[in-house]
Formats: sequence, C-alpha cells, structure tokens
Amino acid sequence: MRTFAIKFLTIALLSINYLPLSAGEIEIKINKKYLNFPVSHKEERRKMTFSVDGKADLSVVIRLTKATPDYWVFKDVSDLRGKTLKISYEGDEAGLAKIYQNDKLAGQDSLYKEKNRPQFHFTTRRGWINDPNGLLFYEGEYHLFYQHNPYENEWENMHWGHAVSKDLVHWTELPDALYPDELGTMFSGSAVIDYNNTAGYNKGKTPAMVAAYTAAGPDKQVQCIAYSLDKGRTFTKYESNPIIDSKAKWNSPDTRDPKVFWYKPGKHWVMVLNERDGHSIYTSNDLKKWNYESHVTGFWECPELFELPVDGDINNTKWVMYGASGTYMLGSFDGKVFKPEAGKYVYTTGSVYAAQTFTDMPDGRRVQIGWGQITHPGMPFRGMMQLPTELTLRNTKEGPRLFSRPVKETEQLFTSVRKEMNLTAERANQLLASYAEADGLRVKTTIKLSHATSAGLNLFGQRIVDYDLNYNKLNGLFYSPNDPASMVISADIYIDKTSVEVFIDGGAYSYSMPRKAEDNNKEGFHFWGNNIEVTDLEILNVRSIWN
Repeated sequence: MRTFAIKFLTIALLSINYLPLSAGEIEIKINKKYLNFPVSHKEERRKMTFSVDGKADLSVVIRLTKATPDYWVFKDVSDLRGKTLKISYEGDEAGLAKIYQNDKLAGQDSLYKEKNRPQFHFTTRRGWINDPNGLLFYEGEYHLFYQHNPYENEWENMHWGHAVSKDLVHWTELPDALYPDELGTMFSGSAVIDYNNTAGYNKGKTPAMVAAYTAAGPDKQVQCIAYSLDKGRTFTKYESNPIIDSKAKWNSPDTRDPKVFWYKPGKHWVMVLNERDGHSIYTSNDLKKWNYESHVTGFWECPELFELPVDGDINNTKWVMYGASGTYMLGSFDGKVFKPEAGKYVYTTGSVYAAQTFTDMPDGRRVQIGWGQITHPGMPFRGMMQLPTELTLRNTKEGPRLFSRPVKETEQLFTSVRKEMNLTAERANQLLASYAEADGLRVKTTIKLSHATSAGLNLFGQRIVDYDLNYNKLNGLFYSPNDPASMVISADIYIDKTSVEVFIDGGAYSYSMPRKAEDNNKEGFHFWGNNIEVTDLEILNVRSIWN
C-alpha cells in the first residue's frame, strides 16, 4: 500500500512539472504565473528556500500544510517562466506535494468579493500588510509600496509589496518589489525620482526611481538603496549596501525607516531617519554617501518632514515633523537642522499608524496614506490602507494646526441618496434605520447639543461618535472645537465592511476604529443625546473600488 501511494504521488507530481528530489526538496519547471501554497496556523513556521539556476534566491518561513489549509497564499513566478525552480523546506515535506502552479490564484474567482473584504480601502490579495512605503507619483501613476508578508496573514518575512493607481482610489496590485536578502528583511522606507542623475543610475532620458529602505538583520538595522528603470516593476540593489550603519553610534538596533526628499534651496538630498529616541537628519549629494547633521528627540518610527503654507499663503509656511503615532511638531528647517517651534500636537488617532506622504504630487498637494491596523475576520489577509487624505495647515484659536480630509478623488465613490436639514433625533433615526446593515456607507452630519452635555452616533452598540461637551472629550480623548463655546460638532463618517473613519469639523481632528461585528445587537444605527438637534444629515451610498 505504501509503495502504491508513493508511486501515485510521483505520477501526480510529474504531471504538473514537479521533480521530487531528496527529502524536503522539489523542482518545478515554471510555465504558469503563480505558485499556490496551502497554509495552516496549526503548523509551526519552517524555513523555505527558493533556488534558481542553482543559486539560493529567497528564504522565508511558512506554515505549509499537508492537511486542509486555512487559506492559500501565492508567489508570483511569471518572471521565471521556462526556468526550473527548486524549493527546499525544513518542515513536513508532505506539504510540498500540495504546492501547485496555475495562471490563477487559489480562490481567484471570489477575489475582492470575500465576506470581510473592505470595499473602498486598499487591501492586499493575500497576506499581511503594515506600513506604507515609497509613496510616489511618476508619469501618471501613484505608487504605493508597503510592508508585506506574502506567506501568512500575520507579521513576518517583510517584503515591499507594490500597487499602482491612476487616481489614488482604484489600485492594481503588482508583484512584490523588494525581497529579503543577506542583510535582512525589507523594513520601511521611501522612494524618489532621481531626475538629476545624482546617483548615476539614469539611462538615457529615463530617470531612476530610487528606493531607500531598512534591511533588518538579527543584530542590527541598516539603511540601503535600490534603483528601478521600469517604473518600480523591478529593482536592482546597490552593490555597496548598506549606505548607513549607525548601530554603534546609537548603541541601539532601532535605526530605521528612511524618508528621503530633495531639498531644492540647498540642492541636496535629505534623509530623515528614526534612530533610537527620535529623528536624525542626514544629507547627501548622490544618495549613496550620507552625512549626519542633527537629531530631534521625541519621535518613534516612520519619520516625515515637509513644508506647508498656512491657510494657503506661500509666503507664510511652517515645516511639519511627525512620527508613526501621528504626533507632530511645527518649526523651521534649513536643509540640515529642524528647529521645533510648537507642539507636540495630534491630529489623528485610532487604528491609523505609520502614515507617509507622497513625493512629487503633480499639483503640489501633501497627500498622506496610513496603515489601518484592522483585522478582517476569517480572511486570508490582514491590515489595510486608510483613505488617502490631504494635509493642510490652518490657523486656529491656538495657532496653525494640521487638518486632514479625504482627497477630492474619493468623491467619485459616493452618491448622495438622502439629505435633510434641521431634524429631530427621532426623524434622523428613521432615515438611518434602513441603512444600518449596509456593507459600505458614508454619513455627513452636524449635531447641535442643547439639553445634553453629551451626544453622538451609535452603530449596533459601537459609539462611532461620542462627544462629551462637559469634559471636552471625543471618543475618550480631549477635543476642543475652534469656537470653545460651540454647542455644535460635525462629522464626516466613512463606514466600510471592517472599519470606520471619522473626520471631525472639516478635518480638524480624525480617528479610525475597527467596525465591530453586529452579532445579536439590536440597537441599530441611531443618534443619541438629550433633546439634540441634527442640523443636517446626508446619507451617501458607496461604490466598490474593485469593480
């Protein structure tokens, strides 16, 4: 019986271009676009190595299973057509027999239609995503790179995933752009277009796209660069990486997330790099040799530094520095030193983290995308990108402050289906009732408090707006409107399948949260508060970005 089973397995493997080798190894002649892998969280992670032409090309860890998988993941091997790929696995070799190649992903017929797939936020087809990386506009395309584990819906195996868009709304996912190597896994970073050929990678009239990223090894994190001449589809890593190794200087392995931009007045590159307890600033003329200039304490991870006009006045500008948590300082910058003048402040809270802004926006806007720390129950993917928002500086009673609102391009997704003014809470709730179970919805409203010191909006027991005027708290955190005596609060609310984003008072403050499962809660969708007035209410349907 054992002999028959082995013989049958061998025939099956050969029929799909498999060549079984020694224990824990197979070879596959690649003639399809994808390799599909069965994954189960009942299995321990084990090392898998891919070798091409006899050379190890990539090593990852994966929970490969021989049993019924929890879900399938994939590797795009379209660039290996006609070649033989060897896969070595240090776990149960029986799982290798279930790997198969196809021009479709396992589950492709239901892709983007899954039960808990967000419908107007970017999510990866399979696996885990976190920080956005390398946000860039070039020749009509917005590039979204991001931290990606293609082999599991939990954090590990950091690659740079890649997606492109023509409008910041509809995204096409491309093959991963950067892969782990001997220096480590691919942590966060940024990307620029080297129009002046400072690094020497340009070819003819084609400027190089240069990515600056952190390679995270077991003992330290170092900074590296790679370049692309095909609009980010493939990258070549700099042969003399790393470009910065600062562990010894800081006595810390936490040196990561380089944000690079061109400083026009000084005609040099600037890198803002998180190092131990804050953000360091480096300068360079060629993207390869970097000089340390200064350091600002008080930030952690994913630095940003950019200039914004106050109320649109180009003669009155401030520089903004922030970190992954969204706290920010305002100040001045001379190309080498950032001098804080005010802050720290906060403009957004909740499930958003590690937001980054786009380089080379065609209209000069400062547009940001953040990682949404959202779990999608039962799905083969985790994490998402928040809505892209435009950042502006506006004068308030307390001085200039950051405002954040969804970019104008998102308006194409929403269609107004109901709009009324000056409603009682009871009338407003009647209008909301029929939309309580919508997969996606946008609600714009203004609430006027009178007898109440607190009021808000409730979705199946989840208070998505909870404003306490007495303690000046909004969903548990301090918030004071620009008019401190105001009894009015406005909210622009975006409800997707698994998340909620709320923009308060025209973007003065925003927050996000997971959308709780409805379960058996019968409270529905309703306003609450003593004798409140809903001065305006607009309900908008939403179209999927995947259609």
